[in-house]
Amino acid sequence: MTDVLPESGDDMLHDEHELLDPLGDAEEGMVKNRAKVGSARPSSLLYTYGPGAIMDLPNFSIMPAGLDDWEPIWKRREHILPIIEPRLLDVVRLHLGPQVDALRPFPWQPKRTGMSNEGSDLGVPARVFPQWFRCTGCDYLGPLTRFSYTNTHPFRPDLAQFTHKNCPGRGGKSTKKSGSPAVPAQHLLTCANGHLDEFPYSLWVHRGMRCSKAELPDMKMRDANVGRSVGSIIACASCGQTRGMAEAQGSVGREKLPRRCRGRHPHLNAFDGECDTQPALIMMGASNLWFTSTQSIIVMPRTEAEEKEALADRLRAEFGVEQIRQFGNQIDVIRALAAARNLDLADVADGDIAAAVADLLAPADSEQEQQEKRAAWDPVDLLVPEWRYLQKPALFPQQQNTNGLMVTETQRHGDLHPMISRVVAVNQMKKVNAVLGFTRLDEMDRVNDLSSRLVKLTRNDKPTWVPATEDRGEGIFLQLDLDTVASWEKSILSPPIPMWEAHRAAHQRNLESRFSETGEKVHPDTRLPAPRYWLLHTLSHALIREMAMFSGYGAASLSERIYGWTGSPQRDAAAGLLICTTASDSEGTLGGLVALSEPERLHALLVAALRRASRCSSDPVCAMRTPSAPEDFLHGAACHCCSFASETSCEKANRFLDRRFLLDLPTATGEAVPGFFGSVDAL
Repeated sequence: MTDVLPESGDDMLHDEHELLDPLGDAEEGMVKNRAKVGSARPSSLLYTYGPGAIMDLPNFSIMPAGLDDWEPIWKRREHILPIIEPRLLDVVRLHLGPQVDALRPFPWQPKRTGMSNEGSDLGVPARVFPQWFRCTGCDYLGPLTRFSYTNTHPFRPDLAQFTHKNCPGRGGKSTKKSGSPAVPAQHLLTCANGHLDEFPYSLWVHRGMRCSKAELPDMKMRDANVGRSVGSIIACASCGQTRGMAEAQGSVGREKLPRRCRGRHPHLNAFDGECDTQPALIMMGASNLWFTSTQSIIVMPRTEAEEKEALADRLRAEFGVEQIRQFGNQIDVIRALAAARNLDLADVADGDIAAAVADLLAPADSEQEQQEKRAAWDPVDLLVPEWRYLQKPALFPQQQNTNGLMVTETQRHGDLHPMISRVVAVNQMKKVNAVLGFTRLDEMDRVNDLSSRLVKLTRNDKPTWVPATEDRGEGIFLQLDLDTVASWEKSILSPPIPMWEAHRAAHQRNLESRFSETGEKVHPDTRLPAPRYWLLHTLSHALIREMAMFSGYGAASLSERIYGWTGSPQRDAAAGLLICTTASDSEGTLGGLVALSEPERLHALLVAALRRASRCSSDPVCAMRTPSAPEDFLHGAACHCCSFASETSCEKANRFLDRRFLLDLPTATGEAVPGFFGSVDAL
């Protein structure tokens, strides 16, 4: 668990260029870490509460700061061990620029004993946000500086809170000597460019004007409808004007908000300058407030070229380009510097070191070349090496645990459905995930999208490193018969069956209605997965639901990786899926999932999963669901009762699912949809 450390005391508001250092008191001999207000798993910091997101604590909310503010934390360690994975680092550099030197883990250190103080000087810095609070005793609404902060218990960070001292109470008499607790005001403003700002309560209640009675009037927030923040009423205590927050809702309410966004990035404590986009009202806990953009790979055995690239990446991360440029022609000096950093180069030849140095000092691509590479890049490129490796079982016995991968070709059961051509048990695996940035209001579509849509992680928009995690676990890989898949896919597309045309039209409507204002205008068909992806995706969800009942892992702990694309000059066609479980804070898992790859168990599990997928408690409504105008949902015969999986399991947020691609099911129009596995009665 990684500690979360917000700014503390009276220094809650910092100058734009001042770095956040919530652990500064620890340098002065502080015995207990009182800056800590909570902890989070690396996976949640990666996918749920990363920089720019709002983390709701028991008594207030915080926002993890940008990477600039992580530097004072990292300076507490002389040596930072980076995560070396050239294939993933190349993708990060492609999107964020060649100045990115390394992938870094979160600032965390394991403890040898439960009562140890090891790692207490590390943690993720965060800012208190929102910084407007409402007193629960008297409804006073004001900025952070009008409230008192306490965080005094060394072992109870959840007790940290803000209070309104001398609260008069609603009846005019204070009942608590210590004051009344304060809670964050939940209304915020955001825009499609990723900016986020406090709601201008004073301007709102005075309808864009100043208060006629006071320059800085006191305000109150009252709830007209208990439990519904849209029913909140803002009142000025000085002039008596009131205005309900319900007026700010929807497209009509948006016209009453400021015409231009201020360009604020709270995680950076900075402003971009005036933004031309009109902001919209958003609630603090809204699901579209923050969407992370990440890329991940499964670590594979490296080729000789990749090993050289890995050496260059390690030298870059350890010494930086400038130091390598200074001593690059002195191999002995490089070795001495490496020994001082506990970097073992004893088995590396001088020629390999020289080649790594030359690679580091090679001129970077021009901006035009980088733009061309970004335009041509496809996330499928990360999956291709994994697919190709899994197609070469002759390499499996040569595996070494140094790369964290161990796979075993498993014998097929004689009665296993003939459409399943291969089964591979993934006994051990390591998955590396890196953060590229985040977006607001609209999720980053990772296929041919603009990198400019990403909200920057540093003030200068040029990060030299990004956070990353290493997950270890196990899994099962299933491969469908490629020729049969190609033939089945042709029956769907040549000519297109009506159901596929309905999905295609719904996808186009979805893109037109929900795609971000800042997104690239592309043809919808370039972002619509092929029918084989729908097939594999639906099968994956059916298996996840079934495996969760026998593997010892909850369904939310299982995740999918779909290898489903048609052939092209750059890559061969693929049709396979990997169901795995991984964890960032353990050395692996317990073998309950990979045990299901045994022939007898897998055969029974597949039959049970397909039979369960053939029916749904919402049938016949679910089985016959097909989108038609103006509907724009991206699934067919699939719902929460039969096919949907948790957000942690599905790589496409429960889109592109239809049980009719899996099995022969009835349709609303009576059309024949060829299910890949045929009739459930034939299983």
